[in-house]
Amino acid sequence: MKAIVIGAGRGSRLRHLTEEIPKTLVPILGRPMLDGILEALAAGGFERKDVIFICGYKAEVIRERYPDLTYVENTNWERNNILASLLCAREHLTDGFVSTYADIVYRPQVVADLVAAPWDITLACDTDWRRRYTGRSQHPETDAEKLRAEGSRVVELSRRIVSEQAAGEFIGVMKLSAAGAGRFLRAFDEAKAAHPQGEFREGRTFEKAYLIDLLQHMILGGEEMHRVDTHGGYMEIDTVEDASLAENWWKGGSPG
Repeated sequence: MKAIVIGAGRGSRLRHLTEEIPKTLVPILGRPMLDGILEALAAGGFERKDVIFICGYKAEVIRERYPDLTYVENTNWERNNILASLLCAREHLTDGFVSTYADIVYRPQVVADLVAAPWDITLACDTDWRRRYTGRSQHPETDAEKLRAEGSRVVELSRRIVSEQAAGEFIGVMKLSAAGAGRFLRAFDEAKAAHPQGEFREGRTFEKAYLIDLLQHMILGGEEMHRVDTHGGYMEIDTVEDASLAENWWKGGSPG
């Protein structure tokens, strides 16, 4: 099983912070976000030799700073989105994998819990997610990748879920067993063939699809997915404003 870090995009809403470095190297809580991600992956048993980094923007910078990772390049990163980016590492997915967004900070226990979970497809969910949207003007709750669940089973994934009905926010970290990965790849191929152009989900083409778009497509097709929870201890750094709020978020304080 491999660990996949999806980090090809620039993070344009971080503006000057990503002029010279990819977004995963933006320092949050005193260190690059990638350092925290690698620490979390290590808690799940992944050594650096097991980590595949999907690069794109400023690929040469991250390759130089982290020469012990394995790299796959998304050469089309300016035109596609996170789902297509993940599939750039397809050859590393077939034996099962843990994947993570690159612009997030989260507790290492999240990965340990995912690896220990018995299900084929398991998503990490922050149940304390709404606190981070208080006073957050550039990234509203409507942008959150929300999920509904019945117990541990995930029954819907969408940004359009009404906040009051959401069990939490998908934090962008998931584990797929080898069997789960096989079904995920089949679903990707079938959806890609069925949607060569036009809308795939929620106004997006297949090329511009988010990871949650394919996951929801699979749920609608009868796929079973489950969640493990973190009660806070997670944040996404999408904008300059987010970077300025990070320390208070992590300490559990108010955005002021």
